Amino acid sequence: MKKRMSIVLFTLFAFASCQKDNYQPKPIVLPSNLLVTLEINTATVNVVATADSANFFIFTFYENGDSTMVESLTGIASHTYSTSGEYSVKTVAYTSAEHFITEVDAFEINLNLGGTGAPAGGATSPMSYNGYTLVWNDEFNGNALSADWVHETGNGNWGWGNNELQYYTSQNTTVSGGVLQITAKQEAMGGQNYTSSRIKTQGLKSWKYGRIDIRAALPKGQGIWPALWMLGDNISSVGWPSCGEIDIMEMIGGPGNNDRTVHGTAHWSDNGSHAQFGDSYTLNSGIFADEFHVFSIVWNANGITWLVDNQVYNTINTTPAQLSEFQEKFFFIFNVAVGGNWPGSPDASTQFPQTMYVDYVRVFQ
Repeated sequence: MKKRMSIVLFTLFAFASCQKDNYQPKPIVLPSNLLVTLEINTATVNVVATADSANFFIFTFYENGDSTMVESLTGIASHTYSTSGEYSVKTVAYTSAEHFITEVDAFEINLNLGGTGAPAGGATSPMSYNGYTLVWNDEFNGNALSADWVHETGNGNWGWGNNELQYYTSQNTTVSGGVLQITAKQEAMGGQNYTSSRIKTQGLKSWKYGRIDIRAALPKGQGIWPALWMLGDNISSVGWPSCGEIDIMEMIGGPGNNDRTVHGTAHWSDNGSHAQFGDSYTLNSGIFADEFHVFSIVWNANGITWLVDNQVYNTINTTPAQLSEFQEKFFFIFNVAVGGNWPGSPDASTQFPQTMYVDYVRVFQ
C-alpha cells in the first residue's frame, strides 16, 4: 500500500514539474499609436482618441480643482466648461484594466469671443508637446498688441512687390475678447481704395527651428489675401529671396475652392534666381471663414513640414546647400492684403469689411 502511494505521488510531482517547465506567460499587449484630437466649440471641448489594440478609453477632464471622468468604447467624449481658462484632459487607452497608455493635453477655453464677430468653434491645439518646450506665445489677451509686435504702414514698393491695392494702417488692428483682428476695409487712404493692417516681430522676436501653431479664422471673398508667414532676420542685408520666406498659411479668397484652400510654401534664392516649393490643403466641406483652424509648421535642420489641424500636407527637405536660408532665424508677419498679382482684384461679389481672427500663436522648441 505504501509503495503504490509513493508511485502515485511521484507521478503527480512529475506531471506538475512538466507543466511548470512548459508554462508560457501570456504576452502583455499595450495600446500603441495613441492619437488625441481636440475640437473646441465655445465652452465645449470635444475629444476624439484612437489607438492600436485599445478596447476602451477613459477621459478625465480637469476644471478648477475638480475632475470629470468619461468612459468610452468609441474613443469619443466631450465636456462643457463654465468659465474661460486653461484646462487639461487626460486620455487613457486600455487593452485591459491593467494595461494602458496615457496622454495629457492642455487647451484654452475662451468664452469672450462672442463680442468680436469671430466664429465660436473649430479646431484647437495643445499647450504642450512631448520633446518640446513652449518658448514664446501670444494669446492676444488684453486690449492692445504686446510690445513684441510693430506695424508696417503704407503701400510699400509696387504694392509690396505684388501690386496689392491696400494701404496698411495700424487703425485696422484690434485686440479684444482674446483675439487679434486684422480687418480689410473698402475705404480711401494714401491714394488707395482699401485699407488693412500688417504686423511683424522683426527686430523683436525671431526663431530658428521648432513647432509653430497659429489658430485663426480667415476672411473670404474674391481678391482677399490673408497670410501668416515668416521672413529671415537678414532680409535688410541680403534682400529677398536670399533671406528665405516661410509661408505658414496663405489663402486666395474667392469662388470655387479658393475660400476653402490654403497654401504652404517656402521661397529661397537658387544661385540668384527665385525658387519656391509648396502645396495646398483643401477642406472637404465648408470654408476657412466658418470656424477656427490651426495652421502649423514643424521645422528642423532637415526640413519643414506644413500641417492644418495637425494633418500633414506638405514637406520640404532643406538640407541641400542652396537652401541654407532655412538654417537661420525668421520673424513673423501677419497681414490681410487686398488684390495683387496672385488673387486679382475684388469684384462685385466681394463683401467688406473682411477680418482675419487670430486666437493665438505659439512657438515650441
